[in-house]
Order: sequence, then C-alpha cells, then structure tokens
Amino acid sequence: MTMTLIASHRGGAILWPENSLTAFRRTAELPVDQVEFDVHLSADGEVVVIHDPYLDRTTEARGPVEALTLAELRQVRLKGAGGDTVPTLAEVAALFRPTPLMLRMELKTGADGSPYPGLLERFAAVLAQAGMLERTVITSFRLPLAAEALADERFDGRVIWLVSRPCLRDAGLEGAIGAALASGVPAIGLHSADCNARAVATCRRAGLSVGAWAVNGAEVIRHILGLGIDVFTTDDPVEALALRQDQSMGRPPVTGIRAPVM
Repeated sequence: MTMTLIASHRGGAILWPENSLTAFRRTAELPVDQVEFDVHLSADGEVVVIHDPYLDRTTEARGPVEALTLAELRQVRLKGAGGDTVPTLAEVAALFRPTPLMLRMELKTGADGSPYPGLLERFAAVLAQAGMLERTVITSFRLPLAAEALADERFDGRVIWLVSRPCLRDAGLEGAIGAALASGVPAIGLHSADCNARAVATCRRAGLSVGAWAVNGAEVIRHILGLGIDVFTTDDPVEALALRQDQSMGRPPVTGIRAPVM
C-alpha cells in the first residue's frame, strides 16, 4: 500500500497562526509531504496568502482583502502571529523551495464570490519565477476553477476538486464522481466525515485519486490512515506524523470511530 501523504493545512492552524510565515517556517521543519495554503489577489493584483476574502477573522484589520494594495497589506498584522503580516505567494514559495515539500494551493474567490480575473496567470508567473511551478498542486471547492486550472498545461494535471459537504449531500457520491469525470479532474477531496471504505473504493473504481480534508483529532486521523487515502490535510501535522509512524510500525489503532454510511 502506498503511504498516505500528509499536508499541513494553512501551515498547521491548530499549532500556529494560520497562513503566517511563522506557521510556514515551522512546517518547513517537519517531514510532512505538502503544505496547504490559500491565495487571493490584492487591489493591485499581487498574489497574497490568506484564507478568507475578508481580513476580519485572522488580522487586526477589517474589510475585503482585495480592497487593499500590497503595500497596505504589509501594514496589516495577523492576530497572534508576533508581528507577521499577510504573506505573498512569492515569500511562501521562496521559503519552501529549499525543502522537498509540495505546495498545495487552494484557489479562492473575491468577497462577492466571483473568481479573480487573471488569477491563474498571475500565480503561475510567481511560481515559475520561484522555480516552484512543477511542485504545486492546485485545489478548489469551485469545480469550474479546478477545470480551468486543469486546462492550463503548465499545471500538468495536478488539480484536485474539493467536494463540499452540501455539494455531496445534494449530488450524492455518484453525482460528484460524474461531475469530476465530466470535467476531467483526476482527483477529488472529501470531508473526513464523508470518508469510508465504500466511498474510497467507489472513487478509485471510477479512476479518481481520493483525498480527505478536515482531518483533525487522533481518532479521525487514524480512521483516514486506515482507509489508505492518498493524501489528507490536517491542522495538526505533528500529531498526524506521529500517528502515521505508528501505523507504519504496525502498532494497533484505537478503535471506536465509525464513518457515516453514504
């Protein structure tokens, strides 16, 4: 069985301030396989790394990310991050270039829910300049955005559609798989609560790679590892690494978690 890959979600959001350079530096010291983060555009078209379209939750400022220029964002401090400001994609790419980690970049939309014009072109240029284009996986909850990235040969098919729980509830697993296949997307990511042996087997019979997101807590991590998922994102990469090591050494898992029937 191929080893399940671990991605440090937002740089390890349980352990360090999410999407901060502090979190990314700490992640770079870990033997994880990928680092996950989110990208938006500033008012002057610079690619910046932050999860929400608004500054309110994670910074000391308020309002849409896209309303401020990069120079203005440089003055916005992240909450609890010891003075860190909103990082740029160029900074994150430069930090991880000396490491073996893959970048796992989620495409976000603006405050009104609309895709940023030219986002693919802008971040491809940044990654190419940093020498990290071929070490980047693209993810999105928006299937059209994932399909757009898939159509760009520079990303060489390294695209994952993240299936939201409402989407999965409305379409069903077979419907979600059908949508992925129709768009050509080679991989989907499911919420950890929607992952069970049947779901994984169904995705793989359809020829799709399958990953999991929101994988936090020892029982959930053990469950996902036991399914042989291809890759998962976690806010606690330290715990995930320890549990993967336990699995590789044949230590018995803790039982008791039950995945939902889909």
